[in-house]
Amino acid sequence: MADLRVSIAGVAFQNPIVAASGTFGFGREYSELYPLSTLGGISCKGITLTARPGNPPPRIAETPGGMLNAVGLQNPGVDRFIEYDLPWLKQQGTVIIANIAGNTPEDYCRMAEKLSGTDVDMIELNISCPNVKQGGVQFGTSCAGAEGVTAAVRKYCKKPLMVKLSPNVGDIGEIAAAAESAGADAISMINTLTGMRIDIHTRRPVIRNNTGGLSGPALLPVAVRMVSQVYKRVKIPIIGMGGISKWQDAVEMLLAGASALQIGTVLFTDPYAPVKILDGLSEYLDRNHIAKAAELTGKMIPWES
Repeated sequence: MADLRVSIAGVAFQNPIVAASGTFGFGREYSELYPLSTLGGISCKGITLTARPGNPPPRIAETPGGMLNAVGLQNPGVDRFIEYDLPWLKQQGTVIIANIAGNTPEDYCRMAEKLSGTDVDMIELNISCPNVKQGGVQFGTSCAGAEGVTAAVRKYCKKPLMVKLSPNVGDIGEIAAAAESAGADAISMINTLTGMRIDIHTRRPVIRNNTGGLSGPALLPVAVRMVSQVYKRVKIPIIGMGGISKWQDAVEMLLAGASALQIGTVLFTDPYAPVKILDGLSEYLDRNHIAKAAELTGKMIPWES
């Protein structure tokens, strides 16, 4: 049987399948379906310095090939996460990644400092959420913004630091290189694409926030292209995400340059998807006599132009 273990920034994952932030909550509901130790890791719901109620509804809408959402980082705040959620998560036998978002660089720094004193395995810097009025994607759409907030957090973060990138930029390779130069240990990508739909009867956007983040299978080709693009620009590992809903998608993302994978929107229609993807990936490796999942990373063979 192929070796599914991967290492990201010195953190050992028993397999490359990670539940994506924002789609898995803090794992309690899914733990009723299967042991969370089945997963390589969990990237927890995005947390902020203080509790947030999120955006007013309606904030989720189905689209062809995906979903539009503007939840707006509803969460209980970092102190509640540390006190109530993290102790339970650490009993689940998998890697725990704390996804953090802030209004200012100081918010990110204070959370990184608090979490550095806990048992989280890794911190994911969310500079790519498109659904909040302050912070989030505003830091992730320019090299200066990504570099500035990453460098600031690096001073306070004693854990491996991963930066989550937005696809809503001109050259995502430049943004990734800026984060790497500022001290990021890994990159996770991509977050959602900004989108809109309009109710033709009311003539209003279907999302109360007017725009939302598009996720789901429609995103996969964009994500694969961007992971391939960034793989050529940075030396740090990439956790790829965006539209992965079956094991074939996972293999594509690894070949493009990802070292591990986050599984997101498909969880809403099939909560067992991570387990199915893991089984399919394992069978693919065995069938093709590939000894380790890590051997797939970046092994795409491009056509010569």
